[in-house]
Amino acid sequence: MQALVGDWVGEGGGQPGQASAGGFSFAPDLQGAAPVRRNFAEYPASKDRPAFRHDDLTIVSRGTHGSPQRATYFDSEGHVIEYTVSASPDGSRIEWVSAPEAGRPRFRSTYIFTSPGALKLRFEIAPPDQPEKFSLYIEASAHRVSKK
Repeated sequence: MQALVGDWVGEGGGQPGQASAGGFSFAPDLQGAAPVRRNFAEYPASKDRPAFRHDDLTIVSRGTHGSPQRATYFDSEGHVIEYTVSASPDGSRIEWVSAPEAGRPRFRSTYIFTSPGALKLRFEIAPPDQPEKFSLYIEASAHRVSKK
């Protein structure tokens, strides 16, 4: 998770259905034992809904007894998602994947580093009856503006 530490600003957006502003911070907490991610995205009004802001908080914890790291996600819409965290051997990708649960969608968030201070973020959802069939829900780019 060290590669994610810092303050990040989203790039692009603003088209209908897309965020007009967004960003996240990733900071060590509990003396480095539990990194915390805070994220926000602001969406402009459309003909179907007023402007709104989405906020979320994720706490990452070490795996116990050789198990993978875990991430617990909470958001302002009332969602709670438990993820297993993995990283590619070269450190260019970090992936959070929820476990399949009967009758519930499955989620995957992937950070793909395009340079030391830039990344692409993909958030995908798989339907309850096809937990391996992920479809892209959000794709964004961000760049680091400060390192903590």
